[in-house]
Amino acid sequence: MAKQTRPIEKDISDAPQAPDLLGADEGVIRAMMQWLAHLRSERRLSPKTVEAYARDLRQCLQFLCTHWGGPVTLARFAALEAADIRAFMAMRRADDIAGRSLMRTLAGLRSFGRFLEREGQGKVGALAGIRAPKIAKSLPKPLPMDAAKRLADADERAGETRETWVLARDAAVMALLYGSGLRISEALGLKRREVPRPGEGDVLVVTGKGNKTRMVPVLQNVLQLIDDYARLCPYPLPAEGPMFLGAKGGPLSPRIIQLAMERLRGALGLPDSATPHALRHSFATHLLSRGGDLRAIQELLGHASLSTTQVYTGIDSERLLQVYASAHPRR
Repeated sequence: MAKQTRPIEKDISDAPQAPDLLGADEGVIRAMMQWLAHLRSERRLSPKTVEAYARDLRQCLQFLCTHWGGPVTLARFAALEAADIRAFMAMRRADDIAGRSLMRTLAGLRSFGRFLEREGQGKVGALAGIRAPKIAKSLPKPLPMDAAKRLADADERAGETRETWVLARDAAVMALLYGSGLRISEALGLKRREVPRPGEGDVLVVTGKGNKTRMVPVLQNVLQLIDDYARLCPYPLPAEGPMFLGAKGGPLSPRIIQLAMERLRGALGLPDSATPHALRHSFATHLLSRGGDLRAIQELLGHASLSTTQVYTGIDSERLLQVYASAHPRR
């Protein structure tokens, strides 16, 4: 007996505004809105990921409309064939889209397909048979230990025509990225009450990917740099407000820290790979080089998989063999 389908009836009050999808009927548009709301509220994906998935699906639907010579319906999408998907991916690759972006595109289409199946709108079996494109693995480039420390020194930018509190703020943020291995979004997402004052604590509770929280240690000299910035900041820093503020008193944009890093790497003669995120790489790599436990570093970074941490810290086979030789019991 055929499986009975049911309309998608969940609340869409939190869904984004209906996208302008040329060639897609109302059923597809509504399903897409429901799917995006599901990604945000239930899956708790980051806004940027949801935005990218929406853009990828929109491009796919527009391609299919042209490819098929008619509007895309839910029934037609459920009958998608592997050849249709390969044609779309080939078109994207012809536009010089990188392999990693193509992987994200395929992941988004599969997510939408699973959502439709769960809602009784048909099974898009062809998506499961498509292999993800291969991408070249590239190891992150950590900074030398001395350079990482100098990036957190406000005196390195003393010649710039910027207010003292701004230089102190940028130095505090970079010290936090290197000292605790935070993502820039995690550092800038901290509230004032979540950052202890010097001598009053040595742990931060940060919210990372997937809205997961974790505890990370913070050095007292880093807390002192943050406290120095707080004393110089011309704006109030209420307990429930952001710890780091922009020049006009609003939340600090990650782009401002990226620009500060660009200026510093020019002054310090560092390569283009010296970005705010490289400080997180450096934190992990330098801990490992000093004998840090890989599992502990995984917890500090907030990685779900140990293999992610292994790549993150730039471990090569030689290093793993050294660990094996030093730790494995002899006969």
